[in-house]
Amino acid sequence: MIRLEPFTAADFDELIAWSGDAAFLLQWAGPSFRHPLTEDQLALYMKGSGDPQTSDRLIYKVVLERTGRSVGHISLGSIDRDNRSGRVGKVLLGDASVRGQGIGELMMRAIVRIGFEELNLHRISLGVFDFNRSAIACYEKAGFRQEGVLRDARRFGDTFWNLVEMSILKPEWSGKASEGTAQG
Repeated sequence: MIRLEPFTAADFDELIAWSGDAAFLLQWAGPSFRHPLTEDQLALYMKGSGDPQTSDRLIYKVVLERTGRSVGHISLGSIDRDNRSGRVGKVLLGDASVRGQGIGELMMRAIVRIGFEELNLHRISLGVFDFNRSAIACYEKAGFRQEGVLRDARRFGDTFWNLVEMSILKPEWSGKASEGTAQG
């Protein structure tokens, strides 16, 4: 149903269009980007990424197989080959017309498959704000477990947001790869 393809400079305009306001950008991208998202920020984000053998970050666009249309973005970063760990980030289902169809779970299963099968990781983690209940439910469906909460971890304006830490271990994932996902 979906495939992950390498994110390139040709995808910058689309991701910028999806990036939303400052609050939305912080929700899906964390503190890595500043509003408004720019090509310069994305070029810096891409620097040194993309080589599955050596990079500490793999960045993808999410493509619907039936249409060939890009609908989202996801990355696997903080790749630590010694400790066999990585961190999912920048999870965005940018095309609102496909939300609520299970695409988010497929995205998560695809990135986890890459981490465990292609990179031989043992642990994959992520952080999600506690008010993003739909994302938490999606991550749990994909096999992630909540580990704890970092209280008041991010500030937005005069408000502090709690960050829920989640992870999945390779033995917990085995055999859970979803059909219909593939890296392109």
